[in-house]
Amino acid sequence: MLPLSMATPGEKQTIRKITGKDEVRQHLAELGFVVDSDIMVVSEVGGNLIVQVKDSRVALNRDMANRIMV
Repeated sequence: MLPLSMATPGEKQTIRKITGKDEVRQHLAELGFVVDSDIMVVSEVGGNLIVQVKDSRVALNRDMANRIMV
């Protein structure tokens, strides 16, 4: 497992684990980041990521991306 921030852009990944406080995990789940769902890093700019999850694109800062393990 590695954090989403280290994933290769354009390569499909599967979410294995989400770390952090309950509020953070709940917020990510509301955005569609749930365990066993597919995710793909679209681009990375200045450490911030644009990811595609469940047919939508979401911007994440590096801190949030480090909480998502793929």
